[in-house]
Amino acid sequence: MPEEETLFRAAKQNRIFQDVVDQIQEAIITGRLKIGDKLPAERELKEMLQTSRSTLREALRVLEQKGLIEIKLGVGGGARVRAASADQVTESLDLLIRSQRVSLDHLAEFRKGVEGDVVAIAAERAGRADIERVKELLDRARHCADAGVGQLNRFLQADKELHLAFAQISGNPVYLSVMKMVHDNIHRYYEQFLSMEDREMKENFLDLEKIVKAVENREIEEARRLAQAHVLRFNRYMKKR
Repeated sequence: MPEEETLFRAAKQNRIFQDVVDQIQEAIITGRLKIGDKLPAERELKEMLQTSRSTLREALRVLEQKGLIEIKLGVGGGARVRAASADQVTESLDLLIRSQRVSLDHLAEFRKGVEGDVVAIAAERAGRADIERVKELLDRARHCADAGVGQLNRFLQADKELHLAFAQISGNPVYLSVMKMVHDNIHRYYEQFLSMEDREMKENFLDLEKIVKAVENREIEEARRLAQAHVLRFNRYMKKR
């Protein structure tokens, strides 16, 4: 951690609360405070920022809610910088879904664009080990589809892992974070709307099989088309209910 006397300046008095949040956040984002670093003790922070205890504590709570720090109480406690996480974004999407502000069509429109792009990039960048990995996941989905609707939950899990594997292959952490956020929340729609019997499971498995083959053969635009069709098929199943 850098020298404490140079880490922060006195907060601007006309916007003191927001300035405290902004200064600490900027120190974390720019790397002056690194993951695992402990922030100066409360008394030192108050002196550096020239703010009150209540303002400082409220600012730290905001930073904790943002996922930038974690606060531990007691001996040896204090505020430490934590690793970035998509948890807050995922929670926001979960709240949107639960408040019914994201419709099935909203979600399908978003997924069609993003997942089409992700699979197209995977088709361009996949290496031999990547192909072996997605084929293993495809085999898992095949066993579930062959076993029938009793294995639906395991089939949906394999489907999710395949989509996340394609995002991993893209090498783009933004795609991976967004895909994880969507697939961690989409189960709420499945619970409420998804009606899938043996025939639908097999149709969806065939979608996945074709996508994997297109990725393996580096058929970029075909992979994109197939992924988009797969998303729309799921959406049709749910809209029937």
